[in-house]
Amino acid sequence: QITTVSGNEFLLQSDIDFLILDWFHAIKNAIDRLPKERRITSGNLEFKLRRSSSIELLNSLDTESKEPKPEHRKSLIFRLNYSASDTNDRNRVKSRLKKFISRRPSLKTLQEKGLIKDQIFGSHLHLVCEHEKSTVPQFVRLCIKAVERRGLDVDGIYRVSGNLATIQKLRFVVNQEEKLNLDDSQWEDIHVVTGALKMFFRELPEPLFPYCFFEQFVEAIKIQDNATRIKSIRSLVKKLPRPNYDTMKILFEHLKKIAAKESVNLMSTQSLGIVFGPTLLRPEKETGNMAVHMLYQNQIVELMLSEYSKIFGSEED
Repeated sequence: QITTVSGNEFLLQSDIDFLILDWFHAIKNAIDRLPKERRITSGNLEFKLRRSSSIELLNSLDTESKEPKPEHRKSLIFRLNYSASDTNDRNRVKSRLKKFISRRPSLKTLQEKGLIKDQIFGSHLHLVCEHEKSTVPQFVRLCIKAVERRGLDVDGIYRVSGNLATIQKLRFVVNQEEKLNLDDSQWEDIHVVTGALKMFFRELPEPLFPYCFFEQFVEAIKIQDNATRIKSIRSLVKKLPRPNYDTMKILFEHLKKIAAKESVNLMSTQSLGIVFGPTLLRPEKETGNMAVHMLYQNQIVELMLSEYSKIFGSEED
């Protein structure tokens, strides 16, 4: 997600990791090539972006309008034609707008009145589960059922991206409405459903594998002896909070069914590891060894799919 100094926001998404890295480097290089003078003058713009209040933003516009500007011929002609009444009108509009913004009800008030419902996307997993009185989000269950009903044999399931505009529309519907019918014709493209499910996990404030477990899982996957490695991963999985464990178990059981149809859908455990690794677990703070982390992320998911019964099964198993 990119926010420009002018306040515009852009969302760039892809499931292909090297493509995301290319975008990142291209944007970084473009920023580095900006003239030095422009970087200096953008300081106050960056400060403006850090403001959270719309009223402060309006106030900053007032102060900016008072700063002296270069005298160009066109601006001089414009200022000659600019009447005092126009200035008063602008001030009156700004004043009314400030009053309107200051009187806006808080998000909490709107939620209490039922005008804004609790969000599903972008909320912590345990909060979604508490709200639904379950340990697995209903949206996750619905997506899994839909995919298993009509997507197990689809070529590139979970790897192929759905239409982003339709995925965002589904995201909006999920956040605003309680009842969802994924068999509706507008969601007939199964890649839209899989794309929305991946987006749900990607937008969790804390991933399905909690941050405090990340390094422990990485250390476990490094173990050379396969039996010891599986035992270590199993031990960590058992320590996860209940919503994380239950959601993880139902998701990996589902992905195992996808991998079982590899001959038809061409999605092996390795392919699913590449798709879901960075989505389900990531470090809280990215460091320079991003490529190394990505390799371990993929391997962890791949191992948990290959050894699902040993990791999620009972002690007797």
